[in-house]
Amino acid sequence: MNWEQLLSLKRFGDTNKRLRKEQDETRLGFEVDYDRIIFSSEFRSLQDKTQVIPLSQTDFVHTRLTHSLEVSVVARSLGRKVGQKLLQKYPHLQNIHGYLSNDFGTIVASAALAHDIGNPPFGHSGEKAIGQYFSQGKGSAFAHKLTKKEYQDLCDFEGNANGFKILTQNREGREGGLRLSYATLGTFIKYPKESLPKRPSTNVADKKYGIFQSEKSAFIDLAQELGLLKSNSGNELSFSRHPLAFLVEAADDICYTIIDFEDGINLGLISEEFALEYLINLVKDSINSKKYYALSNTEDRVSYLRALAINTLINEAVNIFMTNEEAILKGTFTTSLLQKSKYEAQINDIITLSIKNIYQSKNVVEKELAGHHIITQLLDIYITAVNNNFNQTSSNYDALILNTLPKSILTNNKSLYDRLLSVSHYVSLLSDSNAVLTYRKLQGMYMV
Repeated sequence: MNWEQLLSLKRFGDTNKRLRKEQDETRLGFEVDYDRIIFSSEFRSLQDKTQVIPLSQTDFVHTRLTHSLEVSVVARSLGRKVGQKLLQKYPHLQNIHGYLSNDFGTIVASAALAHDIGNPPFGHSGEKAIGQYFSQGKGSAFAHKLTKKEYQDLCDFEGNANGFKILTQNREGREGGLRLSYATLGTFIKYPKESLPKRPSTNVADKKYGIFQSEKSAFIDLAQELGLLKSNSGNELSFSRHPLAFLVEAADDICYTIIDFEDGINLGLISEEFALEYLINLVKDSINSKKYYALSNTEDRVSYLRALAINTLINEAVNIFMTNEEAILKGTFTTSLLQKSKYEAQINDIITLSIKNIYQSKNVVEKELAGHHIITQLLDIYITAVNNNFNQTSSNYDALILNTLPKSILTNNKSLYDRLLSVSHYVSLLSDSNAVLTYRKLQGMYMV
């Protein structure tokens, strides 16, 4: 891969090449990407989607929105620092093409801003609820009517693939989705492959999948424009990552490791004394002991250590990226950046404690159970109505249900896969509270 192609400003529908040196410096193309994501309704709904604690009533627990904004800030720093070093290594990128370090920062920040835009309500349990409806629930009846890849898309419903769908899917009046630059779209895709085949792999890019069958042609066009490398010799849709995707992943890893941990401390799920010891182990080389011990309350102490930890891991990730930059361009670097970190043991200690005390806490599990039931019921009601309408066997109840759905739902599409994915996509766009409210309405509890 080469950076000239990887930094493409092209957008879906473009007929002429966009050159960096011809960009308006007051509002660059990569900055337009950031703005379009911020103003999208799908991004706005993240304010009421679960990060860790579903339907939290406290004012300091992170939602998907605050998490995404924080990941974007960290990603911007990562991108700028890497950009500075890349321009020193490849001066023609600046001297001939006009790229600046801030371009790298904006690309990575934009992709990071959107990294959770496809996540269903109720966190990762929402993804599992949609998948299990098709793999183990009533949706399993459709298995023999779909191709293996189509069925796998539904059984392993993936927020990353759903995010790419949001960013690129055509709908009336919005061809090409948000029409982001190809550089930002490529950086967004952490798992540039389709849902099948599944094979044992140590490559972090194979951990999940990032492309539904419905967006396959859009992704192929994107991969060809960016010069992504095919990672297999057959007809499978599987490519090496855009190099900057490693920075988005690192920003996300840094934030959920440190900030989810901070939420656990503030909620009292992890004792302060125990937690601070873990954080101090991560920043012991940079902590100012006098300043730290002058802080009088838990929130300030945690905030100070959090800032130090994030800065430490940013610098670590930048160094690892640049050390392995040539391997990344060749597609032979197969781990996340922080897996190569000298702080890996400390990071794993924090994650292990978070899993035990936060992600598996009674409060989280109980709300995830409720969310799982709600999503399953919504899928069943909507899919039944949509398919009955297509088969011309609608009941009066089905007709009423269809009247509650937006026109974007493919109720009359001949493809069963498209109908099922369209409904799943619609449910995934609901916020936590809207999913609960919609469920109550459909269960006749609206006026109770």
